[in-house]
Amino acid sequence: MLSRRALLTSAAALPLLSLAQPRPSFANPRNPGPVPKPTSGRTVRLELDVAERPQSLPCFGGRNLPLWTFSPDTPLPIVRMKLGDRLDTHLVNNLTRANEHVSIHWHGLRIPIDQDGVPYISQYPVAPGRSYDYSFVPPDTGSYLFHTHCNTAEQLGRGLAGLIIVEGDETEPYDHEEVLVYRDWHMSPDGTAPTFEPFLTDNGAANAGTFGKLRSVNFQVEPEIAVPAGADVRIRFYNVDPTRILELGLEGAEAAIIAVDGMAVTPFPLETWRMGSAMRIDLVVRTPADGGVATFMDYRTAGGAVLAHLKASGTPKRTQAFDPAPLAASRVAAPDLGNATTIAFELSSTAQGSLLAADAERFPGIDSLCLSQKTFWSINKTTWPETGHEKLPPPLAVLERGKSYIFEFSNISKQFHPIHFHGHSFTYLGSNKNNLPPHYTDTVLTVPRERARVAFVADNPGDWMLHCHVIEHQETGMMGYIRVL
Repeated sequence: MLSRRALLTSAAALPLLSLAQPRPSFANPRNPGPVPKPTSGRTVRLELDVAERPQSLPCFGGRNLPLWTFSPDTPLPIVRMKLGDRLDTHLVNNLTRANEHVSIHWHGLRIPIDQDGVPYISQYPVAPGRSYDYSFVPPDTGSYLFHTHCNTAEQLGRGLAGLIIVEGDETEPYDHEEVLVYRDWHMSPDGTAPTFEPFLTDNGAANAGTFGKLRSVNFQVEPEIAVPAGADVRIRFYNVDPTRILELGLEGAEAAIIAVDGMAVTPFPLETWRMGSAMRIDLVVRTPADGGVATFMDYRTAGGAVLAHLKASGTPKRTQAFDPAPLAASRVAAPDLGNATTIAFELSSTAQGSLLAADAERFPGIDSLCLSQKTFWSINKTTWPETGHEKLPPPLAVLERGKSYIFEFSNISKQFHPIHFHGHSFTYLGSNKNNLPPHYTDTVLTVPRERARVAFVADNPGDWMLHCHVIEHQETGMMGYIRVL
């Protein structure tokens, strides 16, 4: 399989002001269908009971570990709802550790600021023994998730995540659907300790992050997932790991990307696709014949790492050439590029972070004892570590509601930074490093020395978080907020 790395272009090949040039596509790809209309108005109720629940997942090999979960019934709640439905959520914090606050961020959903779930920005955090209620109507179809936004590295690392699927975006029915959820686990080296390894380390935070040692998909190691043969199967692929960046590919079958971060695109072939933490893609896979196997791979690992297998069985459902049906078009407003204001954001390490990263090999035991505070990363040379979350700094930028803006992210560091913006979706414009097709996204994955440009309409008033979704980078300074008036 051709690696995505072979498709990188030079800065001169892709002007930053132009839309990204499309990748190889199908002969006559079909554009997204008409914008969907709400088809329902019911209320979906969700109970989230946050507590420690030691258990053994299939990937744990029979060992119990102290998971923190939202439900006693499942380690990963999945909420399915229709466009137009209201989600009413009752959150109870039953964690017993003192001061272990929680709040729920609804990742990728363009909802009102008072529902965004960021401590001291949109709500007070929910203390142990307390409860909180959320209520909103998601404006978009697609694949989304939710997770806590307090002590995020540990809380997400212990399992506090769930999925939201807003249905109503299919222009034609697919033959089958599967949800694949990738994440690592911070298991002890010998697998015998009944606890987790650290979720955040200074050395990891100042570099690419602290990686878990056990990979899983749907809480299994290299699972085999049964699918119909010769069928067009929709795959909702989520990366919910707090740290790892995947280079996702599929061997043994044709596949097309039909949505990025929940938003429809004109279908294009999956070669490989980089996915940072909390990023999602929707795929259509034409499955193999009876008995055939297609394998999802991560090509960022030397030699490629197997993630999951699709095992096909039965009589082929389709015999015609692969022509993936598109999804319905996004409801996101198109930015006015001719009248957009450009704002630059520089993503960099701090002096402390650069020193720690440089000395990590010489001083592997270095910790925060001699560091004034854990601020290793910055946006425009300003930091906002999660440990000082309640100390609200000035906004990174103040925007006028209804106007169009171009954000230019310049990653001058040596690490990858998936930059997530709350409450909005970007139109991806271009980059000096990557050749990507036009798409909407709520998280822009920037590689070292990349300048990426995105545009959007500032149509959702409030103070919206802008941060790196390598959670250790977020918690050590690469976090700020944008004010939309």
